[in-house]
Amino acid sequence: MSFPAAKLLGCVQHGSEKKKKMDNKTLPEQIADRLRNDILLGKLKPGASIKERDNAAELGVSRTPMREAIRILAKEGLVQLRPARSPIVADPSLKEATDDLQLMTALEVLSGKLACANATAKELDEIEGLYNKMQETSPSMDSLDYFEMDMAFHRAIAAASHNPVLAETHRAILSRLWRTRYLSASQRSDRARSLDQHGEIVRGLQARDADFVAHEIESHMNHILINISDLFEERDAERRAEG
Repeated sequence: MSFPAAKLLGCVQHGSEKKKKMDNKTLPEQIADRLRNDILLGKLKPGASIKERDNAAELGVSRTPMREAIRILAKEGLVQLRPARSPIVADPSLKEATDDLQLMTALEVLSGKLACANATAKELDEIEGLYNKMQETSPSMDSLDYFEMDMAFHRAIAAASHNPVLAETHRAILSRLWRTRYLSASQRSDRARSLDQHGEIVRGLQARDADFVAHEIESHMNHILINISDLFEERDAERRAEG
């Protein structure tokens, strides 16, 4: 399918590795990636209306793939569909985000335990490789690239559980928490601690110490919950001040 690739892809991805990934995606998926990035970066703020016609015109695409892209984001919980009205960027409450984080914690702890028992040596080395790359590039990496690598690390552990249902459920909940976890990961002041926790998780996985891995993952997720609670308090204070 032809479309103005330079206009769309140039806004979504950069670098040959990312370009290669984009080439394998459908047009709606590529549009969804663009909108997802705009939501993560705050260009589309919580509660903001997403007008199909305007966004399609901006990207130089028809409304059909734009509509399909919005449905993708709605399934991920990033967008809310409204009857006879434009969809809006999701604006979850702290309770909703906390509920999702609690479930994600349980899934990640179980993933870690199962990975200790079921992961191949190659899978564990690949997880360690992701961690090493995060550590090496952290000082210069922007928040979005760092976040994407961070999420790849967690998805790799879920995949290494060798439990397809668990991995799929993990992927679905992770999508719902995409912006919430991005806000936590984008805090550079907390990046060093997060990297240390990732390193301990890797050490436990390589030793196949399920209890140690479970403890480190739970500690890591608890710090994310603290970060998110603080961010929501700041958001609510700003909204009250704006009236």
